[in-house]
Amino acid sequence: MSEIRLYDTPAFKARFMPSNELDGLLKDDFRRFFVLRLEDMYRHVTRPVPASRSTIHTCLYLTEGEANMTIGSERFTIHAHELLFVPAGQVFSFRENDVNRGYICGFHPDFLVGRIARNDLLNEFTFLRVWGNPKLQPEAESARFLRRLLNRLLTEYSRYGLQHLDLLQAYFLAFLCEVDLAYQPTVTEEPVAAVTITNRFRELLFAHIRTKHRVTEYASLLHITPNHLNKTVKAVTGKSPTQWIDETVLLEAKVLLCQSELSVSEIAAQVGLEDPSYFTRLFRKYEGQTPTEFRRMIEKAWKQ
Repeated sequence: MSEIRLYDTPAFKARFMPSNELDGLLKDDFRRFFVLRLEDMYRHVTRPVPASRSTIHTCLYLTEGEANMTIGSERFTIHAHELLFVPAGQVFSFRENDVNRGYICGFHPDFLVGRIARNDLLNEFTFLRVWGNPKLQPEAESARFLRRLLNRLLTEYSRYGLQHLDLLQAYFLAFLCEVDLAYQPTVTEEPVAAVTITNRFRELLFAHIRTKHRVTEYASLLHITPNHLNKTVKAVTGKSPTQWIDETVLLEAKVLLCQSELSVSEIAAQVGLEDPSYFTRLFRKYEGQTPTEFRRMIEKAWKQ
């Protein structure tokens, strides 16, 4: 089975933002942590970034303009004084030509480990989980605090890189805690137990999508009936488990179509669908085009 590539920061930069100027802004070991002005990085994105995955968590904070990004199967737009997080390992894509200013920060899941934090600390921040709400709209006072912390991190990073690691970690942990205070989960009136089941279902999808495509399989893992899982997920998210499964299968396929030279039949097999015709019909149902047309669209964008 072909593994979908997880880009580390140097590989992602080399693939999508090759620039000597950007090399000068990023310090040693930027696989672990970096913070830059968004405009200093984004102006080097000259083509659409297709469905990809990264080894790091990414955070955008806008001070002006607009940013658009697809995270998982959902599209998000943020404006001034709003934040957007992309969890490590989650599929994302975005286009060029957004006009904005602000900050972009990337951090590896183990960045805070050491004197500052334990291994599982980041799991406590819901906005970094695959089922969390990645878009935050803090109140004005909180937004000012967050901007000051990012500016302080940028000043420290631009001058010294990761030389004063304890200081960077302390400021960054304060930033995450401030974000956590501003976090609002996706609005739902469903009971806590239903939300917990739904979140667990989405985590299991993330882990098992290449081998498990039936609602019954996920219900078994959750020790509930398929009917209960169907009703619960539909009530909380507005989408059935089957739709979540289909969309997650297609996310895997889209990344392989962008990253690999595998045939459509081979990609169908890689995502656990043995019938290429069914795979093509499913792809057209959700994307409005065939896998081959989708691949040609991406290739055309990168040839311009």
